[in-house]
Amino acid sequence: MSPSGEQFVLRAAGYRATVTEVGAALRTLTHDGRALVRAFAEDEVRPVYSGAVLAPWPNRIADGRYPHGETVLQLPLTEPERATALHGLVCWAAWRPVGHSRSSLKLEHTLWPTPGYPFRLRLVTTYELTEAGLAVSVSAENTLTGVAPYGCSIHPYLVGGAGRVNDWTLRLPASRVLDVDPHRLLPTGQREVAGSPFDFRDGHPIGPLKVDHAFGGVEFGAGTTAEAVVLAADGHGVRLRWDSMCPWVQVHTADRPEPDLDRTGLAVEPMTCPPDAFNSGRDVVRLAPGATHVVRWRLAAV
Repeated sequence: MSPSGEQFVLRAAGYRATVTEVGAALRTLTHDGRALVRAFAEDEVRPVYSGAVLAPWPNRIADGRYPHGETVLQLPLTEPERATALHGLVCWAAWRPVGHSRSSLKLEHTLWPTPGYPFRLRLVTTYELTEAGLAVSVSAENTLTGVAPYGCSIHPYLVGGAGRVNDWTLRLPASRVLDVDPHRLLPTGQREVAGSPFDFRDGHPIGPLKVDHAFGGVEFGAGTTAEAVVLAADGHGVRLRWDSMCPWVQVHTADRPEPDLDRTGLAVEPMTCPPDAFNSGRDVVRLAPGATHVVRWRLAAV
């Protein structure tokens, strides 16, 4: 048995994807044999949230504490070195397959109430390969009484081509960036990207720049979609598109002590809300009983 559970393989139009039972994570994605995301091995414990679904919140919650009504709820500190609750509650959970064909997969998980998150959600993640790439969606239904705070994202490490992050170009249609505390990576304010190294709107080489920031002011074009593009020197690369449900996007240049992880993929995580949103309240989804929230993304070769 793999540490990431059952492996689900999808194929279509030159694409091949592997999704894991643990975390409903995208373990591999290739097009005509070319890697579009940084993969991890079947016999490996998934490193640094690679490809995982992040819910019911993305990014960090300071001290794992947040207000709810007249009380303050306490979550487990899953990033103890920064005293934060990181990336939700389902990235290490088992997801149950409820539909699987050659080119599509539907996985379901019930998130049961806990002291830190006393809500019950029915979560469904779908993957579908076509000639247009890999479509991903995450839906959440509040199946209990009470309004549930909610947010989500996905965590792919995009691969432009040969080399590392330093060798690739990023295009990202975001006009603002959140400044962060360098020790806890929690937001301290925001500023315009114009005139700074974080202005990727017209696309420019990443080079040695270190990024672990959330970007806002995302420009959504025709069809209310936005896209980030990561390209290698030969003009090939990968495109990630998402809908207007995600007005924020976290970018991380994967600066790591492990040689096989260090700057070998660019994390691009379109998010429904910014870091520490359960405390700030900014763009938090308030999921009423019986309500469903759906977000969609698409990965494709360039």
